[in-house]
Amino acid sequence: MKFENSRKEALDKLNSFIENDILIYNSKRSFDYGVNNRKNVSCLSPYITHRLITEYETAKKVLAKHPFQKVDKFIQEIFWRVYWKGWLEMRPKVWTDFVEDLKTIEEDSNYIKAINGKTELKCFNDWVEELKKFNYLHNHTRMLFASIWIFTLRLPWQKGAEFFMKHLFDGDAASNTLSWRWVAGIQTKGKHYLAQSWNISKFTNNNYKDVKLNESAEPIVDNREYKISSFEINKNDDPNEYLIIFDNEMNIESLNLKKYKKIYFFLLDNNDRSIKLDQKVLDFKKKIMISQLNRNELDCEMIDKKGFSSFIGSFKRFDVVYPSIGENFSFLKKLIKKNDLKINFITRKEDQFCWKFSNKGYFNFRSNIPIILSTFKLN
Repeated sequence: MKFENSRKEALDKLNSFIENDILIYNSKRSFDYGVNNRKNVSCLSPYITHRLITEYETAKKVLAKHPFQKVDKFIQEIFWRVYWKGWLEMRPKVWTDFVEDLKTIEEDSNYIKAINGKTELKCFNDWVEELKKFNYLHNHTRMLFASIWIFTLRLPWQKGAEFFMKHLFDGDAASNTLSWRWVAGIQTKGKHYLAQSWNISKFTNNNYKDVKLNESAEPIVDNREYKISSFEINKNDDPNEYLIIFDNEMNIESLNLKKYKKIYFFLLDNNDRSIKLDQKVLDFKKKIMISQLNRNELDCEMIDKKGFSSFIGSFKRFDVVYPSIGENFSFLKKLIKKNDLKINFITRKEDQFCWKFSNKGYFNFRSNIPIILSTFKLN
């Protein structure tokens, strides 16, 4: 399994999936047939996470070829990512609490065994190896992995979410954190996801049988409540001369870049991240960024922390493609406060429209997908 680093290759993968394999997705998407057989899923998440391609253009290309009724499950899965982002935007303290929790959790011997694939569970150990080698896991396998981590190995869900973020090419603050919370039973309080031996056997095509699990565990209890907060995104209609683009918002095709004097691509290194990423993940991000930079004929430059510090030493006003709640936004918030910066965030109209449906559960959001598709002429 290999993930390329350019928008062209992302579009090629999307088009191939649409032409050849998408019609088996509804019935076969939950099966993990192994790294050499991923035709039942799209494997587009690393590109969508970095927005080399967006959820919206993905949906539009799919629906240009197939009727909604035949690809509804795929469209719904695409919009799960949008929903999670909107949900976290309305409750940003969930992210900050998660990051703070990590600082207080000790890494004991059971944790060390787990992250090194040295447990008594072969399936889990194999998945650890696969994650580290390929920086990807099948979505259903991620749920099984998380359930085993939390309920059989009895490890803190926060450390599992951190482990995924460290190694996944498609690691996303919203999708990853909230999915782990959901498995634990604290996203929807009292409703957890318990891995069962028959489930693992069936959906790995009998690759693993008679897995010894805790199949009667109770949901994790977390009594913290998170009230919905309004969006506080600084926006104005007067563009600045300079634009900053972070690694998780690299779809420059939908942006009017000609109005900028210069565009800077900025990738956080591990010194400024709460969760330290595997070097392969950082390299993947960097290659994607360079690929996008080289496609643009405007005045663009990739800068590091030193270059960014020099930039804000000269300019206090600039535009930023809004990076959503997560590492990049947390980094910006600190800089804004410390340097009295006047940042104008560039947001995508599709995101702003969709996120308002994230105030409740996903079923409520899902009922609004036809409205979203119609509003932006995606179907």
